[in-house]
Amino acid sequence: MPNQTDFYINGAWVAPSTPQDFPVIDPSTEEVCATISLGSEADTNAAVAAARAAFDGWSQTPVAERIAALERLLAVYNARAEEMAQAISHEMGAPIDLARQQQVGAGSWHLEGFLRAARDFAWDHPLGDWAPTERILHEPIGVCALITPWNWPMNQIVLKCAPALVTGCTMVLKPSEIAPLSGLLFAEMMDEAQIPPGVFNLVNGDGAGVGSQLSAHPEVDMVSFTGSTRAGRLISKAAADTIKRVSLELGGKGANIIFADAGEKAVKSGVIRCFRNTGQSCNAPTRMMVERSHYDQAVEIAAATAEATVVGPASEEGRHIGPAVSEMQFDKIQDLIQKGIDEGARLVAGGVGRPENLNRGYYIRPTVFADVTPDMTIYREEIFGPVLSILPFEDEAHAVQMANDTDYGLTNYIQTSDQEKLRRVARRLRSGMVEGNGQGFGQGSPFGGYKQSGNGREGGVFGLHEFLEVKAVSGWG
Repeated sequence: MPNQTDFYINGAWVAPSTPQDFPVIDPSTEEVCATISLGSEADTNAAVAAARAAFDGWSQTPVAERIAALERLLAVYNARAEEMAQAISHEMGAPIDLARQQQVGAGSWHLEGFLRAARDFAWDHPLGDWAPTERILHEPIGVCALITPWNWPMNQIVLKCAPALVTGCTMVLKPSEIAPLSGLLFAEMMDEAQIPPGVFNLVNGDGAGVGSQLSAHPEVDMVSFTGSTRAGRLISKAAADTIKRVSLELGGKGANIIFADAGEKAVKSGVIRCFRNTGQSCNAPTRMMVERSHYDQAVEIAAATAEATVVGPASEEGRHIGPAVSEMQFDKIQDLIQKGIDEGARLVAGGVGRPENLNRGYYIRPTVFADVTPDMTIYREEIFGPVLSILPFEDEAHAVQMANDTDYGLTNYIQTSDQEKLRRVARRLRSGMVEGNGQGFGQGSPFGGYKQSGNGREGGVFGLHEFLEVKAVSGWG
């Protein structure tokens, strides 16, 4: 890897115009594992200028060449998968098995999905039989600022960079400054895949600096952001002056509706799913809603599952969960657990403090609250940690009402053996995704939410559309 304080601009690794060293902390050990530099406005401007200069040529490149570039990237990505797994595990604390299988695997899965979508996409087509000389063209929107989070680094970087690349856009990536090593490695991969200079650029920085500069930059045509709803609001306001397109994938507070007729493993799998990636997923099912007749049993199962959940260092192999990503996240999660206790939720597993066997690292006790009510903070706020809230519902209508009683609308979950009930409830849930009976979503499925969970869709053909303008041409002949 090149000097980790460098940025990738116009096909070359360059030193920051003004060094601003920033330590990268390994959350398993609380020790510095790398040092990057935060970019300044001069670095942001240089990257945007490189992307702007490259746009004319790249946007007119035949689609087949852009698909070939994506194929080269996939080959490089797969060849260097273990390097990526190690980088992600060190920077954000994903246990190494999870990093290899799911964190890295998400990137290759989405690359394959975009290749399929691009090969089948109708890049230009007639309007219809009634207008035989009118043509509809799908063209790249322009220079894109891609701002990604730390919790699923390759999932989000690929969901933005791959469609931008294959649609003919040029881009500036700002990965999370908390977990930047995977982004730097991805830039190496783009270089190795022989992506032309200026098409892909990377500048490290924080939200207040490079993030804000990109959002307001007059030469940026689109901002695609994944992160908190609070930051999404700020980006939308910054982008408003130039009327640039803004695509947002934000927070969530997913409801997992478990009917009495669900399978016996529904509660246990729901807890495990909530705790995956240490609960640091925007689509985590953090509000478990259980039909009243099954509620007491569900609370017992959830508590036992949490107590059996092993917590340990990211470097160790196994199916344990790792630390929270940072001291700031650790403190936030601890405060919210304490708030749950103070506001009267019944603590049935976990609680404040680290697990007994760990006194260093940002480790959280897997925590379950029962008897949670809609007026409690832990019912409303996205905790982003291994914390589950359980509450009973009386009937189908009550379950739907509670599930929709949130500012968010990313992913909801339904567990029932009644297929008609599943379909009926799914239609009433106000969320971009509804997972039924643990069935995962297919490659190319649209990822995104309703309400304050965002306004765009990522993945497959839906992700291509995010980066395209639509042009109508008459008289085409």
